[in-house]
Amino acid sequence: MATFLSRLGRFSFRRRWPVALLWVVLLVGTGVLAGRAPAAPPNDFSMPGTEAQQAYDLLEDSFPELNADGATARVVFRAEDGKVTGPEAKKAVQETVRELGDGPQVVRVTDPYATRSVSEDGSTAYAQVSYEVPASQLEESTRDALQDTVEHAGSQALTVEVGGNAVNAKSVGHSAEALGLAVAAVVLVITFGSLLAAGLPLLTAVLGVGIGGLAIKVLAEPLGLGSTTSGLATMIGLAVGIDYALFVVSRYRAELARGRNREDAAAHAVGTAGSAVVFAGLTVIIALAGLGVVGIPLLTQMGLAAAGTVVIAVLIAVTLIPALLGLCGRRTGPARPRRRREDGRSKPAMGVRWARFVVRRPITVLMGGIAVLGAIAVPATSLEMGLPGDESKPASSTQRRAYDLVAEGFGPGYNGPLTVVVQADGGGSAQETARDVAGEIRAREDVAAVGQPKLSESGETAVLSVVPATAPSSAETADLVHALRDPAVAGEHDARVLVAGSTAMNVDVSQKLSDALVPYLGLVVGLAFLLLIAVFRSLLVPLKAALGFLLSVLAGLGAVVAVFQWGWLSSLFGVAVPGPVMSMMPIFMVGVVFGLAMDYEVFLVTRMREAYVHGQSPKDSVVSGFEHSARVVTAAAVIMISVFAAFMGSDEQMLKTVGFGLAAAVLFDAFVVRMTIVPAVLALLGRSAWHLPRWLDRLVPDLDVEGERLERDPGGPTASALAASRDAGPDLAVETAGSGSGRGSGS
Repeated sequence: MATFLSRLGRFSFRRRWPVALLWVVLLVGTGVLAGRAPAAPPNDFSMPGTEAQQAYDLLEDSFPELNADGATARVVFRAEDGKVTGPEAKKAVQETVRELGDGPQVVRVTDPYATRSVSEDGSTAYAQVSYEVPASQLEESTRDALQDTVEHAGSQALTVEVGGNAVNAKSVGHSAEALGLAVAAVVLVITFGSLLAAGLPLLTAVLGVGIGGLAIKVLAEPLGLGSTTSGLATMIGLAVGIDYALFVVSRYRAELARGRNREDAAAHAVGTAGSAVVFAGLTVIIALAGLGVVGIPLLTQMGLAAAGTVVIAVLIAVTLIPALLGLCGRRTGPARPRRRREDGRSKPAMGVRWARFVVRRPITVLMGGIAVLGAIAVPATSLEMGLPGDESKPASSTQRRAYDLVAEGFGPGYNGPLTVVVQADGGGSAQETARDVAGEIRAREDVAAVGQPKLSESGETAVLSVVPATAPSSAETADLVHALRDPAVAGEHDARVLVAGSTAMNVDVSQKLSDALVPYLGLVVGLAFLLLIAVFRSLLVPLKAALGFLLSVLAGLGAVVAVFQWGWLSSLFGVAVPGPVMSMMPIFMVGVVFGLAMDYEVFLVTRMREAYVHGQSPKDSVVSGFEHSARVVTAAAVIMISVFAAFMGSDEQMLKTVGFGLAAAVLFDAFVVRMTIVPAVLALLGRSAWHLPRWLDRLVPDLDVEGERLERDPGGPTASALAASRDAGPDLAVETAGSGSGRGSGS
């Protein structure tokens, strides 16, 4: 692997102009195709195999006029002085209802006085607006018309607010990416001490994300990729694109410091650090593509699109980066030597001092790291999952104010009514059966109201609305869903009873994700474990990597639960209302964090293995790994944390939760697991950490990640140059990543 990549790097360096031009042509070409490509289809929010989806499918067949998939908005009216049934207020409400009905893409608007959607005290009423298309297909003019009508209807006497999925939602836009790039630029300049060297990872990361995003747009229609598929691809592509380029550029400058000429340095950097990039990228790709086992179309699309962007980032790192290094010439010079003390010796880097401390006290450090992560992970035992609704919006938003007005005027359950579908067995009439089911439900204490059943044209299916007595996201409402789905209810009435609605879908999604978590972990961790055995030629190192990852994920989930569910430090992180964690968050975090955690494992530990196979003792090899990789791994982690944390500025609870969770998990993994627990474990294991049974050694291919064969390349550095670098001491190569060079044998 290292030999092949070294040749690829040398070729790209020599043919720098054609290679760079090829990537520019690829960007322009995808841009042209994207400009001609049709718009992306709406997101597929279906949840195959769930009861709620079965209910929606039955509703679509039996009640096509209901348009169950169409976008909706709820316009809430509250009289500030008097009642909404008063003459002036009623006139204003009805005029607003007429204006709403004239809006584009509107199918119907309910009259609150006709549907009895007026609170008992007469202070509040609401109208339901239904649209002919799903929320993802609403035109911007439609959303603007809704917002304008609501704003014009409000007055000192009448408060008007609107909620629902048809409302214009504030987006983080490109501000998150811009903030993440700004922090990355500062970190890169500090790391390299050169504006040009710092600019290369930023340039190539943006190029990779641009090509990936345009390619997703081109493939949206033929592959059915939803309109929001590119969100995860942008986040992950930007983070790994910067990191992968950072490692290759750092290794290039370190090789220059060792005395290699520019072409040899580029070839060696791609052969060694590039090998680490390839295998780290493979772990991320496995983790993202593995999201398909969950069986949720939207999650599968997001995972595959992000995996494609990672592939582009890897290809850029091993081809475009050496080409650009050739174009930059001597302006990307060697790594600067460390300052020397008065006695002539160079001062050890902070990473070296920390590694020496860890290997001297491995048990204390190991127990301390595990205790810290264990304490942070405790809240994860109380994890409650759900899908965020209007109750999670900022208190200043119209969606949140509409939610609060409905809860105060009617009761919390009116914000999330359940839809019960009754189908008579044997194709008979469902009218009497639906009335019996409605009467039984109405008698329950946890039900606030039950609507009159509506019969389909065939008479075989009936639908009725059930209003819980508790809030949509509460555990009591979830218990009600399970109670209504009890087979005894359907069996007693000789009918098929299905429950739909946002709360029912939340319950189904949470269960589906919980059921898929163990198989997903088994698939992703198992494949990555086999890959890491080939990379490290060890059984214990991959096992340690997997266990450390579990600690990172549990600690990350614990932090998410503490902030977003329990409300700790909620004001600091901008959490409007603590509540259940987004259902997709745990499995999403597992997939993304596993891939990124293996990045740091590969980059840091391959350098330790290189030192070990070249003759250093197990403890010295740990220190050597930190000496050459700690600074760059730290910079990479800070960049990735910054990119994720920038998304916490969004008003959307989902993006805020994802940004916080990923930033916290990467923080724990990079600085507690990889930089603390990993060296402590390796120091305790000693030589056994690098042992591979002989029978397995014969089966595992020798990938030569350390690049030992590169030293036999006649294009290598001169002996005098390398001798000079050794005389100068190891501190010249302070900015390297991945693997190094030298002679030695495998394990």
